[in-house]
Amino acid sequence: MKALNKMLCLVDGEHYLPVTKEAIDTLNNLEHIDIVCAVFIGGTEKLRDDSEDSYTEKLGVPVKFAKDKDIPYDLIVDMIREFDVDTVMDLSDEPILDYPKRFKIACKVLNEGISYEGPDFKFEPTSQYDVMKKPSITILGTGKRIGKTAVSGFVARLIDKNGYEPCVIAMGRGGPEEPEIVHGEELEINAEFLLEQSEKGVHAASDHWEDALMSRILTIGCRRCGGGMAGEVFLTNMKKGAQLANEVDAKFAIFEGSGAAIPPIKTNKKISLIGANQPIENLTTYFGPYRIGLGDLVILTMCEEPMCSDEKMKKIEEFIGEINPDATIISTVFRPKPLSDISNKKVLFATTAPEDVKDKLIEYLEDNYNCEIIATTSHLSNRPLLRKDLEKHMAQADVMLTELKAAAVDVATKDALSAGLEVVYCDNIPVPVNDTYPSLSESVIKLVDSAIDDFNKSS
Repeated sequence: MKALNKMLCLVDGEHYLPVTKEAIDTLNNLEHIDIVCAVFIGGTEKLRDDSEDSYTEKLGVPVKFAKDKDIPYDLIVDMIREFDVDTVMDLSDEPILDYPKRFKIACKVLNEGISYEGPDFKFEPTSQYDVMKKPSITILGTGKRIGKTAVSGFVARLIDKNGYEPCVIAMGRGGPEEPEIVHGEELEINAEFLLEQSEKGVHAASDHWEDALMSRILTIGCRRCGGGMAGEVFLTNMKKGAQLANEVDAKFAIFEGSGAAIPPIKTNKKISLIGANQPIENLTTYFGPYRIGLGDLVILTMCEEPMCSDEKMKKIEEFIGEINPDATIISTVFRPKPLSDISNKKVLFATTAPEDVKDKLIEYLEDNYNCEIIATTSHLSNRPLLRKDLEKHMAQADVMLTELKAAAVDVATKDALSAGLEVVYCDNIPVPVNDTYPSLSESVIKLVDSAIDDFNKSS
């Protein structure tokens, strides 16, 4: 027998009360729907009285009023929790609710794990398959090219070094048809190996290959297609990947998102990654607050000029503190880390970082790794321009230093090896912008311990 859908209705005083009652009665008369409460979210100055008891009697369901002229977002959440609501049905309209206010309500409702709908829309929280048999975390993001794989690699290496024995499950737009295990802890993943895989038709720059290379742990690659407004995917085999993660020799699982798409697996804790380079309205409006609100640990990336000013970074941090006050917030920048020795070498550096920050990266590499950067290219995602840069500079270089992105294997690696250059891959390390923030490493370990505690309590 299908369970009743317990519904909260949002109503307003702009509507004539008998009309509102008819709408509620119409819903209540539908099989499997039970209207458990209603919230007057505005326009109450037009009502004949403001007695909640009176309107509870008139509408036939428990009623709560907004206490001021602002939309009672917190009251909606309180009522969801008090009545164990499954769905919030919006029976309000302009002028009480405009588009921004509705998106804000949607974020609040979806963060409670339930759906928000109205006459011609329905928003649902992302699917969360409850399949994991070991403790796990999710790393999700507010967009593409904000450093999810870099942070995932950092987290994986850190907790592996501390004895947690993790694996990474990643989904990507170029992932395999069936979940694919890469034994990063066993394979010698070097330039020649990745080029061989690429020539076999494998997407050797896919996220799970990058995770395996950078972290040297077992990774599982999955695919996905499409990304909804709130992070749902149209197609993915990540559930199979999660079931495979239960079987492999790992004690902890890290699920890595793709773009703004959220892994559809229920995990114990979450890291929300925010690209400070993104337009601030993408973070503070639409479904940015939903993604931010999911994080137990929130990491801002790319917090430096020209991608982000100090003022913008502070605004984002303040916003996170308002909507997710319990989360730990750490603002970071990325810095390159070669995976092999490049000291005393002339280096051609290929990166996805924008041209505007290349001088900082060059200085960091030369100061920390005793090398000479003879040229850089920022065209790893543009094969024709990348080839032009390589042709121009390879003759002066000893080493091709490249991130494992896009054309890094089939162009940068292939052409560099053909020219007799050594190929060294490069990781990106998140570094807090200053020492006023909590330790990133300690914060990650604390989150992992909390995830393990949560798993043990629910087992």
